[in-house]
Amino acid sequence: MIRGKEQQPFRNSEGGEIERTRPLSFSFDGKTYTGYEGDTLASALLANGVNLVGRSFKYHRPRGIYSAGPEEPNALVNLRSGGRQEPNTRATQIELFAGLEAKSQNRWPSLALDVMGVNDLAARFLVAGFYYKTFMGLPGWHFYEHFIRKAAGMGEAKHVSDPDIYDKMHGHADIVVVGAGPAGLAAALTAGQSGARVFLIDENDKPGGRLRSERETIDGKPAMDWAAQTLAELEEMENVTLLRRATAFGYYDGDTIAALERISDHLPVPAPFQVRQRRWLIHARKVLLATGSTERPLVFDGNDRPGVMLAGAARTYANRFAVRPGKHAVVFANNDDGYRTALDLAEAGIEVRGVIDPRTGGQGPLKEDVIAQGIDVVSGAVVVRTHGYLGLAGVDIADLGTLQSGTTPETRYIPCDLLATGGGWSPNVHLYSHQSGKPVYDPAIAAFVPGTSRMNDHSIGAARGRFSLGDCLADGYAAGQETAEALGFTTGAVADIPSTDEPATGPLKILWQVPALPGRKGRRFVDLQDDVTADDVKLAQSEGYVSVEHLKRYTTLGMGTDQGKTSNINGHGVLAEARGLDVSEVGTTTFRPPYTPVAIGAFAGREIGRHQNPVRRTPMHDWHLAHGAQMVEAGLWMRPQYYLGKEEPKSREAMFKAIELETLAVRNAAGISDVSTLGKIDIQGPDAAELLNRVYINGWKTLAVGKARYGVMLREDGVALDDGTTSRIGENHYYMTTTTAEAGPVMEHLELHLQVHWPDLDVKVASVSDEWAAMAIAGPNSRAILQDLFPQLDLSNDGFPFMGVRESKLGAMPARIFRISFSGELAYEIAVPAGYGEAAWERCLAVGESHGLVPYGLEALNILRIEKGHVTVAEIDGRVSAADLGFGQMMSSKKRFIGDALATRECMNDPGRPTLVGLTPVDGKTRIRAGSILVEDPKTPPPVPKLGHVSSTAPISPNVGHPISLGLLKDGPNRIGDTVWAVFPLKGEAVQVKVTRPNVYDVEGARLHG
Repeated sequence: MIRGKEQQPFRNSEGGEIERTRPLSFSFDGKTYTGYEGDTLASALLANGVNLVGRSFKYHRPRGIYSAGPEEPNALVNLRSGGRQEPNTRATQIELFAGLEAKSQNRWPSLALDVMGVNDLAARFLVAGFYYKTFMGLPGWHFYEHFIRKAAGMGEAKHVSDPDIYDKMHGHADIVVVGAGPAGLAAALTAGQSGARVFLIDENDKPGGRLRSERETIDGKPAMDWAAQTLAELEEMENVTLLRRATAFGYYDGDTIAALERISDHLPVPAPFQVRQRRWLIHARKVLLATGSTERPLVFDGNDRPGVMLAGAARTYANRFAVRPGKHAVVFANNDDGYRTALDLAEAGIEVRGVIDPRTGGQGPLKEDVIAQGIDVVSGAVVVRTHGYLGLAGVDIADLGTLQSGTTPETRYIPCDLLATGGGWSPNVHLYSHQSGKPVYDPAIAAFVPGTSRMNDHSIGAARGRFSLGDCLADGYAAGQETAEALGFTTGAVADIPSTDEPATGPLKILWQVPALPGRKGRRFVDLQDDVTADDVKLAQSEGYVSVEHLKRYTTLGMGTDQGKTSNINGHGVLAEARGLDVSEVGTTTFRPPYTPVAIGAFAGREIGRHQNPVRRTPMHDWHLAHGAQMVEAGLWMRPQYYLGKEEPKSREAMFKAIELETLAVRNAAGISDVSTLGKIDIQGPDAAELLNRVYINGWKTLAVGKARYGVMLREDGVALDDGTTSRIGENHYYMTTTTAEAGPVMEHLELHLQVHWPDLDVKVASVSDEWAAMAIAGPNSRAILQDLFPQLDLSNDGFPFMGVRESKLGAMPARIFRISFSGELAYEIAVPAGYGEAAWERCLAVGESHGLVPYGLEALNILRIEKGHVTVAEIDGRVSAADLGFGQMMSSKKRFIGDALATRECMNDPGRPTLVGLTPVDGKTRIRAGSILVEDPKTPPPVPKLGHVSSTAPISPNVGHPISLGLLKDGPNRIGDTVWAVFPLKGEAVQVKVTRPNVYDVEGARLHG
């Protein structure tokens, strides 16, 4: 057996946080390697000498591991396989587990030999904005689009169902502390000791933050000893909740922190019934942002080669993982952190061949320590070029002053396989910015720091530019105490701030980019993931894209999965130089949630599949199935589409025959339809009529008891929300029906206004959609059937007029009867308590059999209502006004109602707006597809002016003898009799249609009134 350490040639035998007694086997691009528990995928790859991990987005240049955290722009892999495959996963944050499968992406056929690398040879033609300029001419964008989309993107998602479970949780806290570095731990400890409810959120498997990557001491002991002791104290506090492996990805109104807890991502497969990830919404009184900082890179020729790494990341791999990310290193930094990196790399056994420092003075004592170890320090110099292709071979350095003067400097070549670069640290202001905070520029650290907060948050430690360990500890203890006391908790005496032995450091040198060598056309990358160079930034500026927001969109700077964590500030610095401004004048782009990518499953939680869209069945569902109903899901309900006899085959011909017979039965005798799915809302109270008057466009205060009225609701913006009927059952008792699809939205609409806008109204509403079963009996024989069912009622036109309502008994069953019609026929709706639904249905069919009563489904119902021009959600689609549907005259001018002000806008009453019309094929037989676009002439070259669209259609109406449709057509009432074309692009179909009135059957309504 080969021992783990022999398989890991770049792993030190001692040190780090890894558990050497627990080796783990994993694979990358099909090759098997070994790491240890405690590794990340990135550290394990580096330990095995693997640095080439990916290809860049545009040029497909070789890319190596660049960082050690969420800012990673290069090491994006496809993790796992099958339904659990996850593209664009940062190797720097993947905890190693046994059997881990990872693959590189954005390359073909292999990582080392990528055919698309030819783009790199054409780089001078593929500058920022090239496709805006190139692909708009002949032969046109639509020709190029297919090829561009195939080349675009990074990883590839699979069209396979995700087998894992996701969950959602709410939390409530007095204080939320985001980040468990030294500042966050200190703040959480002090706040927790006060008795306040505290949430401590950290994205890593263990607290400690940067302490895990450094050789710092606190009170003379390793800093992680203090972190472990603090953690132990926090775990003993019942009022403190620790969320490990949880990233706070958003800060929202009401001081709400959204966090993603990765519960099982470090396991090969979640245990049975165990969730993979949990999304938290934590509602806080105060928020302390201890989110730390991110190291900035330096911009120079060839700074993207595998082997170039952030200096802080190099220290992380050496100290935390006992990994040597190279054998021979050069450090290039504009601040004293470079000397700390050199010392730590040398301690890890790496030969440091030089520290390149562009400063000429002002460094702290760390420089002397480096010189004392015999490491060459070159002051006033910069790296001007790197060498190598799939890996770093060496660097050229030159004098910065000579380079800035425009003179060609002498260069010196240093062979190396690791270049650790550091351009200073930028506070992570993302969460602060999510709540509209505006960062301000601090020239002392050449970075943006939090400014005035809009909500109850306070940034502490490195998150506000206090980078020393001592400052972070002091900031944390003070913030925890002050915040707890501000909330009314008692903290007692301030604890002594632990001591640290940090050496003094000198100021950094602002260096947004290293000037290019005169005469050399090398590329200096600002955004490594999206291949944005310093020259791209300058090009954007020269072409007028001088706003940082325009720069971002023109060059794609910061638009990758890393969201510009390592590139933004340098890009803005280069833009500032090009414009001759200070960076503070250029500003920053807007940081938006999420801080790091969040799986869609975490937003959905368990509300997927039937947990999101549960199957709803009417009380008569079993009867429908037993009698040949072909069911269809409509508005979350299972409804009969049509009925087949037991012996009839399920064929297209049988379907059309059944639909035709059902439609004719309603017109010639009688039909019964299950309408239990309609929304039903019970409204009671002295102000019930006032409520209806405010939500409907027409008047309701004169509606008599025992009568129903048709009404239309608008949204606040004047757009139609729903139509339906409301019946007055008693003096202060009303019964509202809505369309099936809008039952929930209408109920929400009423509750919102009653609870928020009109709490003074004395009225209560309750959804009773599931409490009542309902059936509609329609057709010329319907009155005779109702008379047999309810012999005690006077069903004459005078005794039970149109839109009348009665309460009676169907045998022993309580029932409500409504003379309402959706089919245009003489019709009644019967509602009984849901438990009586099937019995009432069977009784109706038994009594109606001698009158020719047959059940009919949705298809027949659709044909009947299109014949009469009645609208459904197909027409009330969130874009139309009441006037568009022909209800303009219903809008009362004597009262106020929701949406009245905006419904009277000129644009909402423009006669040229698409309005409801009927449509029939000119040839009398061709089907008009729903969704077709209405145009004057389909042969008009693009762009073709759109006149409207087809909203609903009936392939054939046996009552009028040809296909019919409803649609919305510009200036519809004035185009009756005209012909237009209905074009269905997906099928390449074009049908010439005649414009008619919406109602094409029984226009006078004689049948409706019996």
